[in-house]
Amino acid sequence: MKRVKRMMTGLLATLVLAACAGGTNNGSASVPSDASDVPSAQPLSTDAIEGAIPDKKIEGSPLYVKRVENLPQDFILGMDASSVIAEEDSGVAYCGFDGARQDVFLTLAQSGVNCIRVRVWNDPYDERGRGFGGGNNDIEKAIEIGRRATRYGMRLLVDFHLSDFWADPGKQMVPRAWAGMDIETKAEAVYAYVKDCLTRLNDAGVAVGMVQIGNETNGALCGEKIWFRIQQLMRAGAKAVRETCPDALVALHFANPEKAGAYATYAKKLAYYELDYDVFASSYYPYWHGSLENLASVLSDVARTYDKKVMVMETSYAYTPEDTDFAGNTIGDGAVVRPYPFTVQGQANLVRDVIDTVANRTENGIGVVYWEGTWISVGGADWEANNALWEKHGSGWATRFAAGYDPNDAGKYYGGNAVDNQAMFDKNGRPLESLRVFNLVRYGNEIEPKPDALEDARLSVDVNAEIVLPATVNAILTDNSRAPVPVEWDAPDALLERMKAGASQTYEIAGTANGQSVRCFVSVEQFNYLQNGGFEDGTLGAWKLTERGKANELYVEEKVSDSKSGTRHMHFWSAEKNSVDFSLEQQVDDLPTGTYEYRISVMGGDCASTEVYAYVLLDGKEVGRAPMKITSYNEWDTAAIEAVAVEAGQTLTVGIFVKCEGEGSGAWGKIDDATLNSVR
Repeated sequence: MKRVKRMMTGLLATLVLAACAGGTNNGSASVPSDASDVPSAQPLSTDAIEGAIPDKKIEGSPLYVKRVENLPQDFILGMDASSVIAEEDSGVAYCGFDGARQDVFLTLAQSGVNCIRVRVWNDPYDERGRGFGGGNNDIEKAIEIGRRATRYGMRLLVDFHLSDFWADPGKQMVPRAWAGMDIETKAEAVYAYVKDCLTRLNDAGVAVGMVQIGNETNGALCGEKIWFRIQQLMRAGAKAVRETCPDALVALHFANPEKAGAYATYAKKLAYYELDYDVFASSYYPYWHGSLENLASVLSDVARTYDKKVMVMETSYAYTPEDTDFAGNTIGDGAVVRPYPFTVQGQANLVRDVIDTVANRTENGIGVVYWEGTWISVGGADWEANNALWEKHGSGWATRFAAGYDPNDAGKYYGGNAVDNQAMFDKNGRPLESLRVFNLVRYGNEIEPKPDALEDARLSVDVNAEIVLPATVNAILTDNSRAPVPVEWDAPDALLERMKAGASQTYEIAGTANGQSVRCFVSVEQFNYLQNGGFEDGTLGAWKLTERGKANELYVEEKVSDSKSGTRHMHFWSAEKNSVDFSLEQQVDDLPTGTYEYRISVMGGDCASTEVYAYVLLDGKEVGRAPMKITSYNEWDTAAIEAVAVEAGQTLTVGIFVKCEGEGSGAWGKIDDATLNSVR
């Protein structure tokens, strides 16, 4: 289904320009692209390309950007702009930094973006031609986006989902036209489809630089879940790319770099089948995908082992927690990993650090693409008005018409844009300053850092301890450093007393610092004053081991079936009689004055005669002892030493003494869940 372009009237154009200059885009009228904003309908020649990517630093930006060293000139600084046409059809008018309306692709190029990514779905329409949403991204949309990107000197990165709608790790659905095909026929269909699409892009004068075969293909593609079949489809797509766009790179795209061994497994499968591709690409969303250090490690391992180029194909970050289209956001103020503040500067810092990681800490790293930085709200009046635009033009993530193809996801949760707060344009189509990070990473803009946001305080308090709120909180500066600033909390004594008397839970306290609102999350809980009480950090940590015998095995073990809780515990075993003889203890300093209870658990077998007990020392003198038994597997014995009174300044030591005669097959056991709690 092709989109029909319409010319704006002079009056409507005037209204749109007013919106760009500062008005609100209320979606009351559909505003298509002006004929002056898009390329002509004729194929582009080389001479028609207007190079808009700046070759010098953008001056005067208030954005703090540390220069990325060693950044190659051809490093991909990309933007996924798949929803632009649906946005424009829904009334969105994009502006340049001067507030005047201009082609959004010109603004992207002027900001340093050199590559545009666009997803392509086979047939994202129902039998009556009604779009599924998410931009209704068929090949016609890709051609129009590609022409506009090419006009301003940017290359196109074509993302074939090989599906009629969204493909991701959770779903890889076969296009309806290919349903029921055997794998050989489906591979032929993939080859023919990819070749036809790329031929049409070539004929339109689009500069294709890279082609993805599949999107986030974590062990599935186009309805197939067996690697032998998956690679057949990838191979067919790659063959079509080589024949049609021989200078373009072939990319394969995966997600979840935080899952140990996943990328190594995928890359090994691809190598086993001798698949022809150039780029192993990853999604990286810091809310879910682990650290940048891990990302660099897993991608470098693939690059080094298989001599492949690697890149980040998708990343993004919220510049605000606010929702602007009445549809809710995937990322807001909820419990997500938040390494940067939700500000324009925080968004830019994330992009800069991902680029630096790929360019300088990842082997064969060639680029980073920001995901859907142009996908902003449409309408504005209310949910009903916005929904009419989502349904008509496909500018929300899904329409109700997608239910026939995707009943379990889009069919239930269709609606608006859940990532408008991660775009690089505001709700009125004006570019955010963070968009200029694509230019400034090459040159740096290391201006004087200043406060950008406040970091919420977090406090864990024992149920029997006094609640003392922090006197300062951290201001997050524009260079992502921290500086303490005084804070005033709205926490009267009566509230603090209610918190102490209430159930164990987390309380939110409001405060003010540096003229801004801030929060303190106070977790009131039964606090374990021991460090690593369950041995879960994988080492002894603060525990001191004194071995008197010569046990064969005495170490922290990871084995969930043998742990009282968690996945780790202290393990011992020895084959010879009387060789299990050791103590394990931990010293605790600076305990608040009060009364405490110590508990620790043990289980094991084949121990014969034993001497096992928990103990407590106060300033080196034993003040409590509790005998323990080792009987059989999974029969945990828990010792409790209660009512240990501690004064300020005293040193408390807790421990367990273990001595086993052992039977002929050797004594063994597990120690776990040591706790030191205050009691009323």
